[in-house]
Amino acid sequence: MSNISENTPEFVAENCKMIKDMIRDLCDKEIRPYMAQWDEAQEFPIPLFRKLGELGLMGVLVPHAYGGSGFGYHEYVTVVSEIAKVDGSIGLSVAAHNSLCTGHIMSFGNEEQKKKWLPKLASGEWIGAWGLTEPNTGSDAGNMKTTAVKDGDHWVLNGTKNFITHGISGDVAVVMTRTGEPGDSHGMTAFVVERGTPGFSGGKKENKLGMRASETAEMIFDNCRVPKENLLGEVGEGFVQALKILDGGRISIAALGLGIAQGALDAAVAYAQERQQFNQSIAKFQGISFKIADMATQVMASRLLIKEAAELKNQGKNVNRESAMAKLHSSETAVSVANDAVQVFGGYGYVKDFPVEKFYRDAKLCTIGEGTSEIQKLVISRTLFDK
Repeated sequence: MSNISENTPEFVAENCKMIKDMIRDLCDKEIRPYMAQWDEAQEFPIPLFRKLGELGLMGVLVPHAYGGSGFGYHEYVTVVSEIAKVDGSIGLSVAAHNSLCTGHIMSFGNEEQKKKWLPKLASGEWIGAWGLTEPNTGSDAGNMKTTAVKDGDHWVLNGTKNFITHGISGDVAVVMTRTGEPGDSHGMTAFVVERGTPGFSGGKKENKLGMRASETAEMIFDNCRVPKENLLGEVGEGFVQALKILDGGRISIAALGLGIAQGALDAAVAYAQERQQFNQSIAKFQGISFKIADMATQVMASRLLIKEAAELKNQGKNVNRESAMAKLHSSETAVSVANDAVQVFGGYGYVKDFPVEKFYRDAKLCTIGEGTSEIQKLVISRTLFDK
């Protein structure tokens, strides 16, 4: 047992080291040997997520009282980034499960709802999904078409969500619906919908460029009757809830981008020292060494931005701007670092025998999911000018 007091920087650092060691061992045994197969077949490895649950990685932020690990955001960032250093797909699914579905219920559920759903989500027995995006409303979520109409002790949901992580395999979903007029920020309501509820089904599974082991699919609601007890918070609060959840979710995607960038950087550093040209390692060439220096600098900048956002989140402060900055910088860095890593590898960077082509494919989603880079700039700029 450590003598370090809880919630001190030393305690958090010790936790993060423990998590890193555990995930390194997990990745070597449970992810690296199979990730190429999952990627090629676009297979979502559900048994792996049961194991992640056993290790406490599916309820990182969930309090002990509900079966979770009870960690803060620094530890959570470590979980997502360390997994993403090896496989971005698995990191993405861990992030979506923890911060979106589980996080929404944890933040806005009542005591009965938390006791009902959080233990199953935190243990990995159930996998969570979160439904906001629709075919015609990406960034313009306020104009969603999915509706919920009250009918006695139930609400009847109709509509389709798309680009949903775990849209087919998720055991439970938090779904944003329109209960008022289109465009009204107080006209949307969030519901928890369990798989197996009549009228709730998975739809088309997307065939993606990257993140191929993380399932992305439609969720379809056809006269789906949801008990009134499944409403999260109050009627009309759904959109406001979603925005708050996305503030934390952006830290998740920032951590995801950080992991991908770090994985690509590590691969480039190792390869540059091994690859011989003109009777010396290519790391000796300034064209390569300066490129890698720039990559490392950008990765460190992402890490520090994320650390600041995570600290503010732990303190319960507004992270609207800081999470957007972290997400913007980290996601764009993931793309640029992965691109440069491919260049360092040359022709070998373009083939699947080496890891960087997958980092290259996986990285791009970080600039799109949970708010595009353009939306992050919009969020940031609005905080810089007087209202």
